Amino acid sequence: MILDNKVMLITYADSLGKNIKELEQVLDTWYKDAIGGVHILPFFPSSADRGFAPMRYDKVDEAFGDFGDIARLGEKYYLMFDFMVNHISKSSEYFKDFEEKKEESEYKDFFIRYDEFWENGEPTEEQVELIYKRKPRAPYIDVFFADGTTEKVWCTFCEEQVDLNITKEKTKNFIKDTLVDMAGKGAAMIRLDAFAYAVKKADTNCFFVEPDIWELLHEIEDVLKPYKVEILPEIHEHYSIQMKIAEQGFWIYDFALPVLVLHALYNGEGRYLKKWLEMSPKKQFTTLDTHDGIGIVDVKDLLPDEEIAKVKEQMFSKGANVKKIYNTAAYNNLDIYQVNTTYYSALGNDKDAYLLARAIQFFAPGIPQIYYVGMLAGENDIGLMEETKNGRDINRHYYSADEIKEEMKRDVVIKLRELMELRNRHPAFALEADLQIHLPETHKLVITRTFGNENISLHADLALHCFSITEGGNVVVYPGK
Repeated sequence: MILDNKVMLITYADSLGKNIKELEQVLDTWYKDAIGGVHILPFFPSSADRGFAPMRYDKVDEAFGDFGDIARLGEKYYLMFDFMVNHISKSSEYFKDFEEKKEESEYKDFFIRYDEFWENGEPTEEQVELIYKRKPRAPYIDVFFADGTTEKVWCTFCEEQVDLNITKEKTKNFIKDTLVDMAGKGAAMIRLDAFAYAVKKADTNCFFVEPDIWELLHEIEDVLKPYKVEILPEIHEHYSIQMKIAEQGFWIYDFALPVLVLHALYNGEGRYLKKWLEMSPKKQFTTLDTHDGIGIVDVKDLLPDEEIAKVKEQMFSKGANVKKIYNTAAYNNLDIYQVNTTYYSALGNDKDAYLLARAIQFFAPGIPQIYYVGMLAGENDIGLMEETKNGRDINRHYYSADEIKEEMKRDVVIKLRELMELRNRHPAFALEADLQIHLPETHKLVITRTFGNENISLHADLALHCFSITEGGNVVVYPGK
């Protein structure tokens, strides 16, 4: 199934029911008209990071099902798969073969070996300082080979996620073969996870290195073009990078919207949000929540620095069970650019504020993505987070089929589903629609979408957290207070 301009759900394979079959049943029962696509977060055998340390791509983790289940889901909803272009699992057969055979391994070129990468086998302090890194030292792990030798190999993220050497022919063929296989197994879109880290060059920051990063992106585009499969590079950084990618005709993420909406609703102030909506590309996926935290770095220069600091503090003061300690080493999280919380809890578990946030998202340019916890207006899962001591698990609740049935009785969940259905069926939500955005008062936002003879308007009070939706001057949605 090809990409469709309808709401895309983001979910793990085992988060809305135990597996892909139960996920399909949940969607068919409750969300048939509300969901058009599904981003199934990595469903391959993996050794860490909830699927993001894949050991192979030619198999579905047996706990989730098989490719038959994927194909059946893909007959009803367009699908997005993840390809970790930056890394592969340390527990994969590729890396194990390398550890065992070293120079004799057919996979030795898969990995970035310090002895080959750096001029003297080690980076200088100045070179380490330059690197955009996730660790307080040079990014590597020590590899202990079967012959008793030791070597450093590049590793950006956790020790189970070993970086791939995308400059070598062997790796290029692996990337090509994997992408083609995904296209054949039902992917309408492939998300390129950690894309900006994939290119490394000495004496650079090794993050979105130009022009090499464009060569990689276009190579992937060329591989998938015959299969009509779209690509979505995943990058959390300054919004100007997203704009560059959009200018070349690719889909992008709107990772700035979550914090801008929070700022508007916390402060009853719409001018920064209005400016962003006016400059946003139309070929994008909008988000309020994902499987990670709420990104702060993405709004740099879209909000003044003092407003960014303020809204971050407001998440802790106005949110429900949103605490600074959940973003520290105590909960295995040092990502200073993200705050761990569900979006519903970031808004104080306030139904009206939450529905307004979603209405703004649906009226924004692009296709809305809604994370499964957000779809059920989920509160922070303190129990799961305390059990795992992983800060991000606060927003990764496992819903059973029975639990979902109960959630569907909640007013906020019912009204959100109605908004999703409206977003999917009304012609004025076409990607090419014209947007008129007005701020008649500081706290009042009006967004009108027009496509041909069709139009629909959102009238929002950012201070009182109430809104109505009108069509041709007639109110079609009025959640009330």
